[in-house]
Parts: sequence; structure tokens; C-alpha cells
Amino acid sequence: MLDFVTVAMVAIVIVLVISIALVKRGKYRLHKRIQLVMAVVLVAAVLAFEIDVRFFTDWRVLAEPSPLYESGWVTGLLYFHLMFAIPTPFVWGFVIWRAIKRFENPPVPGTYSSQHKKWAWIATLLMVMTAATGWAFYITAFVI
Repeated sequence: MLDFVTVAMVAIVIVLVISIALVKRGKYRLHKRIQLVMAVVLVAAVLAFEIDVRFFTDWRVLAEPSPLYESGWVTGLLYFHLMFAIPTPFVWGFVIWRAIKRFENPPVPGTYSSQHKKWAWIATLLMVMTAATGWAFYITAFVI
């Protein structure tokens, strides 16, 4: 699961960039669909990941061969990663929930657009930082 989630975050970031590009081209309905599918897929992936890490895979045992494990770098990077990973689904969920409530169906720009754009960029930054810090943790713990 650790390997799968690390690779999957590459795909998530790419799809996120594509979704943002689509909305900038006026493809609001497609943007909405992509965001909803990504949300469902990420919730399922995070649940599977958490179940695996909490009950089946001891990441510490896998990370012990890393020369950076004993120094505390690996654990420090994990905590740094969690500073982004924990709030991200809540902020992203908030952005999606508010968009569903505030935009028409099919979605078109409206009075809520500027608020949505602001919160969406915050969610995007959190998602990118979650991915980047997750990759840093993964490389430090399992590759080096």
C-alpha cells in the first residue's frame, strides 16, 4: 500500500492540474465530475491505506534499514507530512460540499465563484504539499 499510494499521488496531482486547466477553459461540468471522482477514489485509497498501515504493515520495520531512520529524519518528515495530509481531506471536502450547494447544476460561474476559487487554491496547495511531503517521506524511509 505504501508503494501504491506514493505512485497514486503522482496521478492525483496530474489529474488535479488537468481539472484546473479544464475549468479555466470553461469546462465546468467536466471539472465537477473529475473532482467528485477524485474525492471518492481518494477516500477509498486513504481508508485502505490507513487500515493497512494501522493493522497489517509496520512501516517502522520497513524503514529501519534507511540510514536516516535512526537520526529521526524519517519520523520528522512523517510528522511534517501529516501537517498537510490531515487537514487536506477536510478542506477539500469543504470546497466540494460548498460547490455542490452554491453552484447551479450544471455548474456555471456565479456569485460564489471568487470564494470557491480562493478555497480551491488552498485545497490544491494542501494536496500538492501532501503529495510532495509524502514523496519525501517515502524516499527517505524506503529508498535511501
